[in-house]
This record gives sequence, structure tokens and C-alpha cells, in this order.
Amino acid sequence: MIKLSEISARPPHGTDEKKIKKLTDEYEERIGNLNEILRAEQKHSLLVILQGMDGSGKDGAVKNVFKDCTPFNLSVYAFKKPTEIEIGHDFLWRVHQQAPSKGDIKIFNRSHYEDILIQRVHKWIDEERVQKRMNAINAFEELLTFDNNTTILKFYLHISFEQQAKELQERIDEADKRWKHNDGDWEERKRWDDYMRCYEYAINNSRIPWTIVPVDVRWYRDYIIAKKVCETMEAMNLSYPQ
Repeated sequence: MIKLSEISARPPHGTDEKKIKKLTDEYEERIGNLNEILRAEQKHSLLVILQGMDGSGKDGAVKNVFKDCTPFNLSVYAFKKPTEIEIGHDFLWRVHQQAPSKGDIKIFNRSHYEDILIQRVHKWIDEERVQKRMNAINAFEELLTFDNNTTILKFYLHISFEQQAKELQERIDEADKRWKHNDGDWEERKRWDDYMRCYEYAINNSRIPWTIVPVDVRWYRDYIIAKKVCETMEAMNLSYPQ
């Protein structure tokens, strides 16, 4: 049973920054090469899910880890507040439309898990619906896996309460980050404990496991994600069609 409060949001003591950054560069370059083969082979797809509190670095992770990938078969979708049309359908309707085709990498910046996170924290849905949605999420992910040969990687970007405050304040203090500032992020921060409880529920009740990524130090975040993505793509045994 994963308890987020028991997991450090920083790299292990003594981690060699220079060595880790070098390895990260190698993983990122290899991801770019494997992505070309993925596109050519057209047999597999990869769905990368990034979840985390505001300020945990989802945008930065995408920008850095996938920087060597060509844009032809790589796309990112950021899930925001549902539109009126989306609200008129089941909660997975809008998600299924964004699932990756064979040969593609799709990155979800936030995801279908929002529907058992923010909605649960604010009590917009009851606990019975939470459980049913969790069951539906597991079934949905299994469907993508067996029916479309989609590999799903799920990353929880684990930021500390203290570091989040610094990240949100930077959005006020630094001109190039000010466009990200949202007063609502500070309001959501007041519900930190509720969010942690809901994240733990989602993580511990998922059939496809999550990778917990310490993100207080950004270069270590990139390393953990790049390593996992690279090793996963290597395991696909991708090859150019003959």
C-alpha cells in the first residue's frame, strides 16, 4: 500500500547530479530513436499519463523527456474543465477520443483520473460513483492494452508541500512564468490533505501500476521518467518493417 507521506520528494542522498544528467541525455536520445521505429512499425502505441499537483512540473517533463522525438507521431493533450458537450456524455467519452493510434506516443497532461480527484475532493460526486469510476478506469485501460496494443505508463509527480509553495510563488515573481499563475491554484493547495488521500486511492486501486516520481529536484524527475519510458520502449522489441 503506497503512502505518499512516507516517500521523499527528493533524490536519494548522495545521488550524483552530473552522472544522472548524462544518463538522462542518453535515455532521451534513445527515446527519440525508438519513436522513429515505433512510427515505422505501426504495431504498438504508448500512452504516458502525467498526474500531479499544480507546480509539480508536468509541462517541463514533457518538454525535456521527449525533446528528441519528432512531432509526426507524438502529441500532448491537456485535460481541462469539461465542456458542456463533454459533460453530456460519460466521463470517459472525451478521453477515449484522445487514445493513441498504433505507431503513436500520446501524453496526457492530467487525465481521466481528474474525474476521481478534483471531483472527489470537492464532493461533486459521491463515494459510490468514485468506486464505479475507478472500476471503469481499470476496464478502459485494459481495453486499450489488449485491443490496441497500447502500453500505458502512469507517473505521479510527487512534489512536497513546501516545494509547491515555491513553485507557485515563482509564477508570481518571475515574468516568464507569470502566464501560468492562477489564483485558484492557491485555493486548491488548501485542500492538500484531501488531494493526497484521493491520489493514494487512485494509485493503490489501479491495476496498471504507477511510478512515483520525486520532483522537488527537476533533473531527477526527468531521469526517472526518461529511464522508465526508454526501458519500456526497449521491451517492445521494436523493429523497422522489412
